[in-house]
Amino acid sequence: MGLPGSGKTTLTKELANKLNAEILNADIVRKKFDDWDFSISGRLRQSSRMKDLAEKIILKKKNVIADFVCPTEETRAKFNADLIIWMDTIKKGRFDDTNALFSPPKKYFFKVISKDAKYWSIEILKKLNNT
Repeated sequence: MGLPGSGKTTLTKELANKLNAEILNADIVRKKFDDWDFSISGRLRQSSRMKDLAEKIILKKKNVIADFVCPTEETRAKFNADLIIWMDTIKKGRFDDTNALFSPPKKYFFKVISKDAKYWSIEILKKLNNT
């Protein structure tokens, strides 16, 4: 999770290849459901939708990486990720409403601090293997 433009999708692709995981990209999901509501209720709905889709993939005994902003503690709690990777690579994204709403996570598995998906994917895998 992280602000738009923080490198979530690029890192997700690197990790998915290494973990043989399916990807849930929030923009693709929003397009599929034709739901571009970025109000608080729209973001909570998207978080629930992402959770439901992820659970369906998990039931197939597959890994899944959900690639989305998830800007508040409430949206993160609703999604209830097994692990959060926080993309803390930018201080401001391209959308003012998201910047105003975004709160850094209080808990996360891994914090990425620069845009280098190849490097960070290896570091994340190392930590996963030691967990």
